[in-house]
Amino acid sequence: MRWVIPLLLFFVFQWYGYQAVKTITSHRWILAIYILVVLIIIGNLLLHTMVLERNTNTEPRLMYAIGFFITLFVFQALVSILLLGEDILRIPQAVYAYFTKMPGETQFFPQRRKIISQIALGLAAIPFASLLYGMYRGKYNYKVLSYKLEYEDLPKAFEGFKIAQISDIHSGSFDNLEKVSYGVNLLNEQQADIVLFTGDLVNNKAKEVLPWIETFKKIDAPYGVYSILGNHDYGDYAAWETPEAKKENLKALFDAQKEMGWDLLLNEARFIEKAGQRIALVGVENWGSGFKKAGDLNKALKEVSSKDFKILMTHDPSHWEAEVLPHPYKVHLTLSGHTHGMQFGIEIPGWFKWSPVKWRYKQWAGIYEQAKQRLNVNRGFGYLAYPGRVGMWPEVTVITLTNPKTKV
Repeated sequence: MRWVIPLLLFFVFQWYGYQAVKTITSHRWILAIYILVVLIIIGNLLLHTMVLERNTNTEPRLMYAIGFFITLFVFQALVSILLLGEDILRIPQAVYAYFTKMPGETQFFPQRRKIISQIALGLAAIPFASLLYGMYRGKYNYKVLSYKLEYEDLPKAFEGFKIAQISDIHSGSFDNLEKVSYGVNLLNEQQADIVLFTGDLVNNKAKEVLPWIETFKKIDAPYGVYSILGNHDYGDYAAWETPEAKKENLKALFDAQKEMGWDLLLNEARFIEKAGQRIALVGVENWGSGFKKAGDLNKALKEVSSKDFKILMTHDPSHWEAEVLPHPYKVHLTLSGHTHGMQFGIEIPGWFKWSPVKWRYKQWAGIYEQAKQRLNVNRGFGYLAYPGRVGMWPEVTVITLTNPKTKV
């Protein structure tokens, strides 16, 4: 029963898409090509989801099948909305014509206007082309976003301390070593003092990261590379033959991070020391609204003083308002990811930022501030499901800490 409405919408979209193309052209071969493309995209998705990759969402070929279907779906949805608007006007006209028709008159339903179909197809072509571009180029269109954050209680020794953050690698999605290596090199070029990774190294299984270990092993910083777990890292979305197999998978993920030289924080803290002063780096396991809640902030802060300058890594930004802000300890800077910026949106830096993900997460991309505490939500280094990005490009965040009271 739950599939009735989606299937109904699906067939409505197919009908209106066909009607739009049929209205603007009388060439049968164009109609045939349109129908063939639709059948190929839908058939390819069914082939991958029902036959080839039934038990996984980590296969790049499946993601491309999903990506092309999403592209077609958005195109047809926009066409359908515009043509439906025309039909809302046509129906009253048809009713009026029916009751006022002359004897022998049979045609009383006004024909669909060609200009409306042309406008619908033209407008729908914009997101259609954008989503195709997102798959072709957008997913590896890495951007560096830099912020300078002032804290009056930042230890003097850490004036100008530079943090590089990446998140949501989703290594099982990657299909281009050269492009991923470029992103890693771009990260290293920032010459950050420390690199922090805020979760989701894989989609489901540890084996996904194995081909990329040598690439991510190249990430380096003077004060180290630290990481936490995201909701996808636990293997909760995969089918396992036994509970032991799932545990072995998580252990393999831990081993992979160790091999890469990353220090994985599991509800614990590390102290970064410089010139006799220190800041506390705190990392919790995943804590998410509607997701796994393995994060234990109190446990992670056990060895940390209330006077320490604190940087917290927590994968899901919903943790910030739920537990971090109300906590007795002031956490100066929280770093999260998880949202991906939905991999789709519109952004004019410093002026406008929008993505459908804002309807799910209050904090979903960039810097937020409350009660003199800040949160940065990284848009992600990789991608998942839809194999592309439009507007919300893969991100390397660079945050420079400064104290306005410190004389440089």
